[in-house]
Amino acid sequence: MNDKVFAKPITKQFEFDAEVAAVFDDMLDRSVPYYKESQKLTQFFVLKNLSKEYNRVYDLGCSTASLLISLAKQCEHTELIGLDNSEAMLEQAAKKAHAFDAKIILEQADILAYEYKVADAFVSNYTLQFIRPLVREELVAKIASSLRKEGVFIFSEKVISHHPKLNKELIEHYYEFKKEQGYSEYEIAQKREALENVLVPYSEEENIKMAKDNGFSHCEVVFRWANFATFIAIR
Repeated sequence: MNDKVFAKPITKQFEFDAEVAAVFDDMLDRSVPYYKESQKLTQFFVLKNLSKEYNRVYDLGCSTASLLISLAKQCEHTELIGLDNSEAMLEQAAKKAHAFDAKIILEQADILAYEYKVADAFVSNYTLQFIRPLVREELVAKIASSLRKEGVFIFSEKVISHHPKLNKELIEHYYEFKKEQGYSEYEIAQKREALENVLVPYSEEENIKMAKDNGFSHCEVVFRWANFATFIAIR
């Protein structure tokens, strides 16, 4: 289904409800530049870092589970666990997993309170930015403590620049991208308003510092387009 969520006046802040879940895959493809390419990179690093000892991967905020479904085709003996707090998203994920006969585990859960088992890799695609800054670092520390030595945390985030002029230009360029994908200026403005104070992005430097301050020995960007970036953090 095509994303028309913001073609009408908004009445609430953004949330991952049934309306969004129904069009989420289209929303991602048209709203996140080079999304498929960043996901291929994520899969590559996950597969390169699987061990024979644990074979467990968590996807935090898995939404419709596209990443896990793709991984399921490539690693048969790995426990692939998708966590999301949205029931509507998980319903879509379950339908897709069934259609592709993908052996994945889906759980409705609060990723802040969840009791993780030792894992080879954690993945988070545009999820941290929806977590309040006050507890974001706590989650990153929890992820680090749940990874085996040299395990990886691969996360993609919208990022900001602390240079006001550059930040404005990055946003302007992103809006031009969205127009090219068929979104109207009205839809862009509506979504921006709905996300106000819901999505709180960090800068590239702040994301790296957060990882290094909370249990990771190394963190760097492996892909970036304007104000969208994919990071890899190594325990």
